Amino acid sequence: MSEIFHAGISGYRGRMGRAVSNVLDARSDVVVAARFDRGDTVDLKLCDVIIDFSTPEASVALAQACAEAGGPALVIGSTGLNEEQEALIEAAAEKVAIVKSGNFSLGVNMLIGLVRNAAQRLDGADWDIEITEAHHRRKVDSPSGTALMLGEAAADGRRGELSELRTAPYDGVQGPRESGKIGFSTIRGGGIIGEHTVMFASEDEVLSLSHSAIDRSLFAKGAVAAAAWVRNRQPGLYDMQDVLGFRQA
Repeated sequence: MSEIFHAGISGYRGRMGRAVSNVLDARSDVVVAARFDRGDTVDLKLCDVIIDFSTPEASVALAQACAEAGGPALVIGSTGLNEEQEALIEAAAEKVAIVKSGNFSLGVNMLIGLVRNAAQRLDGADWDIEITEAHHRRKVDSPSGTALMLGEAAADGRRGELSELRTAPYDGVQGPRESGKIGFSTIRGGGIIGEHTVMFASEDEVLSLSHSAIDRSLFAKGAVAAAAWVRNRQPGLYDMQDVLGFRQA
């Protein structure tokens, strides 16, 4: 039997928070010690790990509080963080173990590896890269965190930085596309859970790599797996590539 651990849920009233609650409640090896939202007070000592799907501001505040207290470990799934907020979470990870990811899906993390490999092997002079993502109408950030992860993987495959390779959104008369750039397209509508496609297009053929989320519980299950993995880790900033063993120490 697995060792029982105590978990907290930050942002538990949100869609992902409720999904995480359902997954945790169904497991016999977890005690949900705290459920809270932004502005609520919580005793951090009750938890071995906290799963956070809240807001960038709330995630930063929680990471700083955990770092100051020396724990618990964190799993952060909030997206839309700016550079300053990313830096603050990275600083907190010097004192507490944190898994942060824009997507906790096993399939998406496999897709990231495929995109990196394809970008490495398909010459940027001949192959354009376009990333399309679609989400529900309530999602406020764009492109999605997952789309940016895919963009980073593509840029890494081409030995560049996404900030340098990313092309501006297409609107109006812009002239021909610049060779080697990575483009993004965003769709928001209805209750779409998550759709991501990376298209590699040459003059002669098109290669498309895609992932579709069918049930939101897949993200919650991945986040819970990350929580079970990170709760006893040394301080540091980890991602799902670490959790799944795709990145060697």
